[in-house]
Amino acid sequence: MKIEKINSYLARDQFIVEIITDNGISGIGQSACWAYPEAVKAIVERFNSLLIGKNPFNTEEINQLLMRTGPFRGSVLSGAISCIDIALWDIKAKFFETPIWNLLGGKVRNKIRLHLLLGILYGNSKSKNEGLYNSAKKAVKDGFTALKIDPLPDNYYDLSLDKLIKETVATVAALREGAGDEVDIILEIHRKLTPMTSVHLADSIKEFNPMFFEDPIQIDSIISQSDIAKKVSIPVANGERMHSIWEFRELLNNGGPQYVRPDVGLAGGITQTKKIAAIAESHHSALVTHNFLGPILTAASVHIDACIPNFITQEYSLDDESEKNNYLISSLKRVGGYIMTPEKPGLGIEIDKEKIKKVPYEPLNLNDQIPYRLDGSNAFSV
Repeated sequence: MKIEKINSYLARDQFIVEIITDNGISGIGQSACWAYPEAVKAIVERFNSLLIGKNPFNTEEINQLLMRTGPFRGSVLSGAISCIDIALWDIKAKFFETPIWNLLGGKVRNKIRLHLLLGILYGNSKSKNEGLYNSAKKAVKDGFTALKIDPLPDNYYDLSLDKLIKETVATVAALREGAGDEVDIILEIHRKLTPMTSVHLADSIKEFNPMFFEDPIQIDSIISQSDIAKKVSIPVANGERMHSIWEFRELLNNGGPQYVRPDVGLAGGITQTKKIAAIAESHHSALVTHNFLGPILTAASVHIDACIPNFITQEYSLDDESEKNNYLISSLKRVGGYIMTPEKPGLGIEIDKEKIKKVPYEPLNLNDQIPYRLDGSNAFSV
């Protein structure tokens, strides 16, 4: 069997690849480099000459070929390699008429625990925190056993440290009260703080026993990111913007045990994410794959989750179930706060080719991604 054709799709704010073989089996994948999908598309198209005629079963060979062809690295390149790799695993598993997890060593669990990216039910709520409390209560009633929020105030970058800490603590308290003590809470900081404020905030929220404190500082330095885990007394998670097994090795070697957060659509696909899980296991660390970009990456993540021993919980958005993803046909089944381990061959996701042609491409407005302080400076620069 050989790769015969590669189709690229820009739909909504996503890049999706479809690889078609000479016997008619096709596979799909998606990049998690959400800020630059056009650039990922260009690289995938640049790779066409390397891929056409290759045996799609040779996932390791192809992964190495694409990574080593030029002496360059980075998010856009790894995003392109990742989506191609996912599509190749989809093809391989479809050929053998089995789920991907069965080719990765077999499953170790029958269902995948989810942590829900929690929205706020304002309704008749008198405040944001009351709305958060109501959202948490509803999510628990719906069966979720872990909930995740960004607890920082919207204008965190212009607040005094005292006010930042007090407002964040109040938000975390509302989440914990709504969730109760039988549900895990996860606090996603989105790389917004400095190392100093991160440590202070972590100490202040310790009483609420968060499952972990995620990405507190900017991603510029692996050493700086990993050091946080040695300075605070609550678990830390890092890695959603890392690209390789070597970066995760450095994170764990320097910082010690912590949750690792590879995104299968950015860290080298299924091939490399499985290796990252093994590196984490050797450090007594759990893998919690990053995921918020839709059903394709959810499915790819779930196949990893099903077969590794050091899985804890899978990031999940209810957007996966929304009508805006109607160009994807998913066999994944959520039951309460779990996705059942998929049994359909391949990823368990297909493209509706007629519908995807009608989906507009709506790239993110990059001007909306940067917060600015009152003095006009970029709040992400420190």
